[in-house]
Amino acid sequence: MGVPAFFRWLSRKYPSIIVHCVEEKGKECNGVRIPVDTTKPNPNEVEFDNLYLDMNGIIHPCTHPEDKPAPKNEDEMMVAIFEYIDRLFNIVRPRRVLYMAIDGVAPRAKMNQQRSRRFRASKEGVELAEEKHRMREEIIQRGGYLPPEEIKERFDSNCITPGTEFMDNLAHCLRYYIADRLSNDPGWKNVTVFLSDASVPGEGEHKIMDFIRRQRAQPNHDPNTHHCLCGADADLIMLGLATHEPNFTIIREEFKPNKPRPCALCGQMGHEIKECQGTAREKKGEHDEFAETMPVSEQEFIFIRLCVLREYLARELTMASLPFPFDFERSVDDWVFMCFFVGNDFLPHLPSLEIREGAIDRLVNIYKTVVHKTGGYLTQNGYVNLERVEMIMQAVGVAEDNIFKKRKEDDESFKRRQKEKKKRMKQQGPAYLTTGQFAPHALGRRGQPEPVHNARHQAFNMRMQNMDNSSESRGVKRPADDSDSEPEPEDNVRLWEEGWKQRYYKTKFDVDVSDDGFRKKVVQSYVEGLCWVLRYYYQGCASWKWYFPFHYAPFASDFKDISEMFKEFEKETKPFKPLEQLMGVFPAASGNFLPPTWRNLMSSPDSSIIDFYPDDFAIDLNGKKYAWQGVALLPFVDERRLRAALADVYGDLTPEETKRNSLGSDVLFLSKSHPLFDFIHELYRTESHEDTEIPPELCHGIQGILNLDDNPILPDKTVQSPIPMLRDITQNSSIGVKFKDPQYADGFVFKAALLPAAKIPNKVLKPGDWEKSNREPWRPQLGFNPNRQQAHLDQSAFRAEYWSNFGMWNKKKNNFSEFNSWVSNSFYFWGHRFDLKQARSLR
Repeated sequence: MGVPAFFRWLSRKYPSIIVHCVEEKGKECNGVRIPVDTTKPNPNEVEFDNLYLDMNGIIHPCTHPEDKPAPKNEDEMMVAIFEYIDRLFNIVRPRRVLYMAIDGVAPRAKMNQQRSRRFRASKEGVELAEEKHRMREEIIQRGGYLPPEEIKERFDSNCITPGTEFMDNLAHCLRYYIADRLSNDPGWKNVTVFLSDASVPGEGEHKIMDFIRRQRAQPNHDPNTHHCLCGADADLIMLGLATHEPNFTIIREEFKPNKPRPCALCGQMGHEIKECQGTAREKKGEHDEFAETMPVSEQEFIFIRLCVLREYLARELTMASLPFPFDFERSVDDWVFMCFFVGNDFLPHLPSLEIREGAIDRLVNIYKTVVHKTGGYLTQNGYVNLERVEMIMQAVGVAEDNIFKKRKEDDESFKRRQKEKKKRMKQQGPAYLTTGQFAPHALGRRGQPEPVHNARHQAFNMRMQNMDNSSESRGVKRPADDSDSEPEPEDNVRLWEEGWKQRYYKTKFDVDVSDDGFRKKVVQSYVEGLCWVLRYYYQGCASWKWYFPFHYAPFASDFKDISEMFKEFEKETKPFKPLEQLMGVFPAASGNFLPPTWRNLMSSPDSSIIDFYPDDFAIDLNGKKYAWQGVALLPFVDERRLRAALADVYGDLTPEETKRNSLGSDVLFLSKSHPLFDFIHELYRTESHEDTEIPPELCHGIQGILNLDDNPILPDKTVQSPIPMLRDITQNSSIGVKFKDPQYADGFVFKAALLPAAKIPNKVLKPGDWEKSNREPWRPQLGFNPNRQQAHLDQSAFRAEYWSNFGMWNKKKNNFSEFNSWVSNSFYFWGHRFDLKQARSLR
């Protein structure tokens, strides 16, 4: 979900939710790689039941990584994806379920954001190519050096969209990968694997949530299942809380800001393309043997423990003297709902609410004040009480004027501090460089200083050099102290000045603020959006057609008389087909992924929908500094016009394109050792084409409907490798079958509450009354195991370890500063990571 800075804010406010992953590495013996035995207990001292992979968060970094050389071709990309999944499986080691979900066709509300992203990516690619060409010409004209320009086909990441040949190939490769691991890896033998590829409608994370929601509503569901969800999007935290499962953990890559990237022009580190001077590259290694290598550090992973976040929220949201019974689960749902106001993928955030300004804290404080008057909670099971929400919005609206003024004051203060910092940090070189006996020498230098020959002559030369430098600088205009190299973007709205609401509606919507009918229309659409988003999180997609038809949000103070603004969404809406979605989200530059006649609709002047595909478009910074933070002012796609235009070209599709344009279903895979194997094998033997329910006792309580696959993976039949560098699976022991989630009657409401037999995990946070009731000091829990003994080294151990390592390091590197840093970090690591036995062995 598009919530910039949400995870940073969350991890700083609630630091104990983060646990660093312990990853066991494979070994190598005589040149043979020995894989990790994932049947052994998890080194993180926790056993997970289910692992869910939001695959798009894996596909993107594997196909176009930012911190290492990109794969040379599609085959290498697929292998990189396999290796990434292997790493995650090794860390988590699920014992019951592995669920892989790739983004399928998204709801119309999400397609607006997808369209914006893909048009931006295309625009930025063109601008980067033009800038590289301009800079190359300038540098060469100045006599600079640049390596020869590589003629390399650029990987268009827009192909990671349902309906493309790339996504179709990825689905085939993942089927092969699953069959290989089920046949050859002992850690997979009892795991049920689900693959929901791009042909299945829905965003990946929401397909996962739908699976969890429907399983936990079944009588055979284990309420103490330990879930682990992999993904970097901020909305996974809210989605995990929305399940009300007590054991829910998120695994994601550890975010490391300011990673160095090579210049896109010369390939060297330390500067950006606009700062490139075209200097020759320094030799790497004695014979330049490291010229083609890029320094790469393997990405580490962290766990986010939602059970600990629930502890934090329990402290923050618990309220006394309420006129109604306090229900923590309902208050968590209200907290999730309030987070939608600061940003999500479906609605622009309210102008007065910025997460960096403490918007969530402000909303929580208002909520705890107003809830005494509302008579109840804001939400229930994904349904919104608009009358109570209006009271929250009006309280925010009262503070809007002060919020905008405070934002301006903080911005000016920040700029002032930055200028002062630049002024302090500006390093003016010495007016002259001393030599001879006056030259500076490094501390600890082994050589002797040069002898004094003529001190008076040396001093004379220094004075003359100083005079020459001062005369050269004489007459040069000194830049003003307040000059800024980067001009500030013009802000015509000026929210900090009187009349801000009038200017906002005139600038953003081109209407007068007195047009109450239009303002009410914007507010009504936003209210519908709030109801749609919450329903999406708790019950599933309420409407595939609904979307917010404006680029900007209204003000909180505009939310008046909203209780009757929303009734219900249109029933039985259907998702787009994959190629139809491509037409809705792709720019004309990515038309090569579409059939020729469809592509022609994007570029032909005679096309009835040519206005959907502008060659250029404006980006409104909307008070921000960088273009990626701004609003892409693209025309909204009219669904009826699009379908009417496509009706004329549908007949041009080839059989292969028709297949890629159809909607698919999830597939369940398992190995011969799984209890459900014989049951599924019998379905194929009898050629049963009827829907068959899974016996829950054979599959860890999982229920659903099975159907024979059209192109099945069957045991003892060779599985052809779609990747030339990988071998065929000649001894296959896996089987695959179509799977459908349990079905429920129309109007069924999934309950947002803890299940009756659920056990709450042990508390991790320090109790508020610990000092009063306990004499011993509080010992924080490190990791998942509450009984882990902490390791300690006494002073003699520290001294002995320090000096023994000091001698070895000094002999090898002769680098004292790095060694001291390494020692302090290593002891911190030992003190927190090693168990007692390991710590004693060090002594």
